[in-house]
Amino acid sequence: MPSTSLSRRRTLRLFGSAAASLALPAQAQAERIVLGQSAAFTGPAAQLGIQMNRGARVLLDQVNASGGIGGRQIELRTLDDGYEPERCKANTERFLRDGVFALFGYVGTPTCMAALPLVNEARTPFIGPFTGAEALRDPFSRYVFHVRASYFDETALVVKNLTSLGLNRIAVFYQDDSYGMAGLTGVQRALESRGLKPAALGTVQRNSVDVAAAVKSIVAARPQAVVQISAYKSCAAFIREARKAGFGGTFFNVSFVGTQALADELGREGQGVMISQVMPYPYSPAIAICREYLDALKAAGGNAQPNYSSIEGYIAAKVLVEGLKRASKPTPDGLIAGLESINTSFGGFNVVFGPRKHTASSFVELSMLTADGGVRR
Repeated sequence: MPSTSLSRRRTLRLFGSAAASLALPAQAQAERIVLGQSAAFTGPAAQLGIQMNRGARVLLDQVNASGGIGGRQIELRTLDDGYEPERCKANTERFLRDGVFALFGYVGTPTCMAALPLVNEARTPFIGPFTGAEALRDPFSRYVFHVRASYFDETALVVKNLTSLGLNRIAVFYQDDSYGMAGLTGVQRALESRGLKPAALGTVQRNSVDVAAAVKSIVAARPQAVVQISAYKSCAAFIREARKAGFGGTFFNVSFVGTQALADELGREGQGVMISQVMPYPYSPAIAICREYLDALKAAGGNAQPNYSSIEGYIAAKVLVEGLKRASKPTPDGLIAGLESINTSFGGFNVVFGPRKHTASSFVELSMLTADGGVRR
């Protein structure tokens, strides 16, 4: 991982570039396909935005180097929301005022939920959000396209895995907002289908690592496993403190946690922590899309390392580009029609959209952290 100072300098350069592009005249903007991305680039969830953006840029830079889309370059503008809904709402309002072609790669349930009413009102495509929340999928929106599976898909697999091993006392540690509630609801649904309920609940505030109360309530209930629905900083803090308090069971996380960031936070303490994934394993070239991603990452240079958040940005950008290529007209409506026509495999990752189907994939599998800070399937 890059040092904090290097990450900060890179982030400042990124935002300086974004600010400059926002000031460009309308004629210059019209010559490009301008996308807007609001995400956390600073704060406790920063790696989620940084890595999602990094993977997307690797793909978009390749497309631009090959001539763009019909001769038009794709520009991805970024604004930092720190994983806070009000900041995301303000960023979205700014993007829409500046007439972006589409919104892409937003990160987080509460932030995406803040943007959703603006998206629907402005009738602007909203593509590849980094969230599996059902509230963004139902009710259906013509403008929102999900590349990843849902949190219901992920938590169903987690609970199936645990109960198949005879682990029925399952607690839930969750973020006290719309993201945490989406994951909690998924766990409850999966447990209820088996006649079970959560053994205990504990919460943490967004962008906080104050987990003491959650650890106390959950460990006291003596669960066999804890499903975590939060970001990497708070989940790492909970794992450490729960183990100190005597918990010897299993930890499961959903994909949004930020797999490599969690591994980096925990180091050797991460051994055995499980995470559900909605993207193919990004560390091996065995699958064609992963081989393509690894080659592109290497060709881009720099110190970027493969991880799940980055490959999600890469695949989401690839889906966006395919929609642009299929668009009969270079308009937002044309992009929507282009995306809705996709029914194909992207190197082994199946993407199926339709006029009333805007969730491309239901792919979910499990991964595990290793003592050396790695991730294995």
